[in-house]
Amino acid sequence: MSYTPRLRSKYESDIIPALKTEFNYSNQMEVPRLVKICLNQGLGVAIADKKIMDTALEEMSLISGQKAVPTKSKKDVSNFKLRRGMPIGARVTLRGTKMYEFLDRLVAVSLPRIRDFRGINEKGFDGKGNFTLGVSEQIIFPEINIDKINKILGMDITFVTTAKTDKEAYALLREFGIPFKNIKK
Repeated sequence: MSYTPRLRSKYESDIIPALKTEFNYSNQMEVPRLVKICLNQGLGVAIADKKIMDTALEEMSLISGQKAVPTKSKKDVSNFKLRRGMPIGARVTLRGTKMYEFLDRLVAVSLPRIRDFRGINEKGFDGKGNFTLGVSEQIIFPEINIDKINKILGMDITFVTTAKTDKEAYALLREFGIPFKNIKK
């Protein structure tokens, strides 16, 4: 017997039938699905202090459960003392089991830990069925030890789906349990 994440089995048993009736899909393969979750952190401050980059990569690897890779600058910008090839960010792309595990932890544990949390603004859709959510502090994740951080950094979390419209993507993410501010059907 192999392990199946809780949200993957929920998708197959509950979400597919719900979206099939909501959007009148004739085939199960028409139902939008989550392809990947991309975590991205811009670290412009890492130009001055190289230790920030190392700790950010370590923290993002802890949060995602997968090794983070640095993103490098593509061109020189003299005003920012930036050279081509310098590390200026960190990113991770999650797929499959790790993606569902991260989504489960994000919805159940991390988002409720945000101060004065009233739901996620639904303005992060891009028009093609993808959603980006900005997190201002990495300390909302339980994997991060608050005593050991030296700088509070934010990150972007992008949900890439096979949905053709934002309405379909919104319905998919709502069914996964992402707490949007104005739940509309």
